[in-house]
Amino acid sequence: MIGRPTVENGKVPRKGELTRERILDRAADMASLEGLDDITIGRLAADLGMSKSGLYAHFGSKEELQLATITAARERYDRTTVSPGLDAPKGLAQIEKTMELLLSYLDNRIFPGGCFFNSVNAEFHARPGLIRDNIREGKARWRARIAKMVRDAQRNGEIRKDVDPNFFTFELDAFINAANWTLDDPQALAPTRRAIRACIDRAKV
Repeated sequence: MIGRPTVENGKVPRKGELTRERILDRAADMASLEGLDDITIGRLAADLGMSKSGLYAHFGSKEELQLATITAARERYDRTTVSPGLDAPKGLAQIEKTMELLLSYLDNRIFPGGCFFNSVNAEFHARPGLIRDNIREGKARWRARIAKMVRDAQRNGEIRKDVDPNFFTFELDAFINAANWTLDDPQALAPTRRAIRACIDRAKV
């Protein structure tokens, strides 16, 4: 979680940068629980014990706050889930590790309300604008990344050549999405894990 100083390139972040991180960290948690549209500068200021003017110094508008919150949430997601998955060897190992990390992402409540992106996507999918575009672009990049892993696995001779990478990605994504909406059930992840395993095993050479 964000909240303590981190050293990057030998530099300790300034107080203003840490305050902004703290604001966005809290905004992302709140949005995963209650929706991004309910996160206002006034409400966030009250929750953090800050003044509205102090928050306005970081974000000039509600939309700017919302877009910054999505960016911060994506950075948390990348740090905990995407980057560790890419550490595995290209191909099948990356697919398997990424899927397990995604299940851990849900199980460990990296965001308290479940998947931040599923929540905000459901909230904004019928509302054209910068927020929806940002969310959709992020989802498209994620699917493209998984599809590339599938193509790498095909080149390695680990997954059959007749498997459609995009459809295979759609299947895996659907299993993860289904798990997210059933997190209140403590047994929800077990069938998801079995479904993902079966899907991968069917595609293997």
